[in-house]
Amino acid sequence: MKPLLLVDGYNVIGAWNVPRAERLSIEEARDRLVHLIADYAGYSGEEVIVVFDGHYTDRPVRSRMNVHGVEVVFTKHAESADNYIEAACEVAPKWRRVRVATSDAVEQTVTLGRGAVRISSREFLLELTQVRAAGRGHMREEKVSRGDILSRLPPHQREIFDRMRKGEE
Repeated sequence: MKPLLLVDGYNVIGAWNVPRAERLSIEEARDRLVHLIADYAGYSGEEVIVVFDGHYTDRPVRSRMNVHGVEVVFTKHAESADNYIEAACEVAPKWRRVRVATSDAVEQTVTLGRGAVRISSREFLLELTQVRAAGRGHMREEKVSRGDILSRLPPHQREIFDRMRKGEE
């Protein structure tokens, strides 16, 4: 089972300079964050759930959707993202690695008490940037096309196949 990362979405957006600098609407900031996290999740190998508060909305039920492999949850009226994250930490098996990205001090304390590892929103944004950059660099170094089996072979084996293709062997 993959490690689990629970992200308090609005908390991370609040710590992120990009939405303010680019004057993004809350919807645009949410979409951009979710897409960045989906990219990050592909490199990190973690199961990621991003939770957005519905506490002050009139949403009668919790909603979920999958965006490029990341589960995005909008809590229902009278349910905070903190409530959802605490419950998810509570039901996670004790042997599963669970991390929570939030800067909410109370939430950090509660999730630590439930066995999760906490990471502040700013630390998470830094990690997100570093992991994505390292992953992209690795992909560039390999220059591997997912559909090209030949490019995945060691150079000496590629030479053998190339000579065979040309009829030299």
